[in-house]
Amino acid sequence: MSTMHTFGTSESDASESDEEFRARLRAFFSERHPGRAPKDPEQRLAWNRAWLATLFDQGYAGPSWPREHGGMALPFARQVIYQEELARARVPGPLGTGLGIVAPTIITFGTPEQQQRWLPPMLRGDKVWAQGYSEPDAGSDLPSLRTTARRDGDHYVVNGQKVWTSHGAVADVLFALVRTGTQESRQRGITYLIIDAHAPGVEIRPLRDLTGGHLFAEVFLNDVRVPVSDRIGEENEGWPLVRTSLGHERAAGAMNTAALYRRVLTELEELARERGLLADPLVRDRLADFEIRVRIMRYNAQRVISAIIDQGEPGPISSVSRLLISAFEQDLHEFALDMLGPAALLDRHEQDAVQRGRWLTGFLRTRASTIGAGTREIQLNTVAEQVLGLPHDPAMPPR
Repeated sequence: MSTMHTFGTSESDASESDEEFRARLRAFFSERHPGRAPKDPEQRLAWNRAWLATLFDQGYAGPSWPREHGGMALPFARQVIYQEELARARVPGPLGTGLGIVAPTIITFGTPEQQQRWLPPMLRGDKVWAQGYSEPDAGSDLPSLRTTARRDGDHYVVNGQKVWTSHGAVADVLFALVRTGTQESRQRGITYLIIDAHAPGVEIRPLRDLTGGHLFAEVFLNDVRVPVSDRIGEENEGWPLVRTSLGHERAAGAMNTAALYRRVLTELEELARERGLLADPLVRDRLADFEIRVRIMRYNAQRVISAIIDQGEPGPISSVSRLLISAFEQDLHEFALDMLGPAALLDRHEQDAVQRGRWLTGFLRTRASTIGAGTREIQLNTVAEQVLGLPHDPAMPPR
């Protein structure tokens, strides 16, 4: 799975070496490989769910999750091996954004009942979770959010709008920030709610992105009743939970992403060789630069995971990781299009498209990399203040 948070560890089987563990994983991924994804969106969703269920049922889900929630509780070295083999196998990843963002929050702040009710189905893929943070007028400045939740007995009545909700169109559950205090209370009046995406009053509208897909959606909440038991933490005290979620979002899948781009870069090198471009010193120079950066990405991912193991939180270095990844994937796809020349303009619908237009799709998709999980400017502020120790911006919430 893409989540790399170590919530608990257990001693691995002393009789199995790391290489034997790697071989066992590789055999499992090969024997149980789900095959090529169906083209029909509903069939693809079912195909992805079935694979996640197979991982969970066979004990191969959640490499860093504690065993009581269905995970493997692997030590760090084995988590690295797991992510490398997962990327190598080219199997489908997790659905939604729950594993990398809200799961750490539930494990840290949720009650035992909430953990048992929400975590195993999330890991198994039975429920797709999506984030409800950003709003039309509250993106990078989350404390200005306007979606309200009014207490009515054992429920909250929620009204407002969320936008840029990744995987919102297929979501079963939303983890959302709502305002239970006054608008002036900013981060001191925010509450963290879990909302049934199929509840009366929830309307989800897909948004088309540059690739032509519908990864994002906008969500309208009209008098949606949410049980108080579905609140994580205390009322008006959701901001510390937000910081946990955002920190883990920026760290989520760091090792998985590093392993993925290790494979993608190798494939780009092979494409350059096939097209006779490796003789060009400028091409070789750029590929060497990407080689250096993908290795740095891997080492920094290890540093992020080590911070989670030692401190329980990724800390500000998660912003460093996010900056590295977003810049790398944008630069890599820009270079791929430059290298392909006019052929790069053919998308996946064109018969002569190079590798089904994957590099053009990747280029369009990664335009949003410096916006998602906190804008590049937010990441730079975090690094400036919390890594370099520069003065804090008084207009922003305290650390």
